[in-house]
Amino acid sequence: MTADVAAPLRSLKFLGTAGARFAVSTQTRHSGGVVWRLGGATIWIDPGPGALVRALSSRPKIDPSRVDALVLTHRHLDHSGDATAVVEAMSRGGFAPRGTLAAPRDALETEPVVFRYAQAFVARKCLLTEGGRHELAPGVVLETPLAHDHGVETYGYRLAVDGLTVGHVIDTYWMDALPDAYAGVDLLLVNTTRARGRDRRYLHLGADDAEALVATIRPRIAILTHFGMQLPPQKAQAAAQAISSRTGVPTVAARDGWLLDLDRLPERPRPGEAAGPGAR
Repeated sequence: MTADVAAPLRSLKFLGTAGARFAVSTQTRHSGGVVWRLGGATIWIDPGPGALVRALSSRPKIDPSRVDALVLTHRHLDHSGDATAVVEAMSRGGFAPRGTLAAPRDALETEPVVFRYAQAFVARKCLLTEGGRHELAPGVVLETPLAHDHGVETYGYRLAVDGLTVGHVIDTYWMDALPDAYAGVDLLLVNTTRARGRDRRYLHLGADDAEALVATIRPRIAILTHFGMQLPPQKAQAAAQAISSRTGVPTVAARDGWLLDLDRLPERPRPGEAAGPGAR
């Protein structure tokens, strides 16, 4: 019996909440990505530098050999630095090929962030495309509704399983198509790297962009993550609380190591309703 059996049946683990170069290179926040447990499947998204160490030291521990799918949203270092290490771990060094690897074409072919020898260690490879749909495990569907504006081929994603839909707005400059692409989700994650967005020098969303998404999509709960140096923990939490107050949607700032039970999300707020305790 492995050490991670105490985790909720449907959960989200934040192995890291760092975003962009300086937060990652200084490890002021960790950069391990996120791990979903859905429908009996374990899905690891964007393992940046140090991801494998964070998984093995996590409480409860995440056993990389039991990961069913690895998804890379794009080929930047903070999203893929440990990608080959995770593939090696999930396939027992290639001696037990298994699992799914999903990534944009340029992350596997143009500038491979999973070494080519290790790409043969998975049972299946899926190329992410705009409008793509892949079943990562029985009943667990990944959709990539929109190509993001981030300088390299980049996709946010939606995951659906057994009446639950989650969406993750990955790194991007603001796009007017974003709210429609992630509409209707129960849980919305937003990579909120800067205090203010819409600066084309950086191609990242700010807390103001996150608020616009939360106010329009109105999920049951919104979570800000992938913070840069402008949003240390206290400022990130203050930004989340301000969004909660102004939108009525419970909004929190993720923290390294946080485990969220997906079967205990708050009810969807009504327009004009004040945020409840889940916002804290």
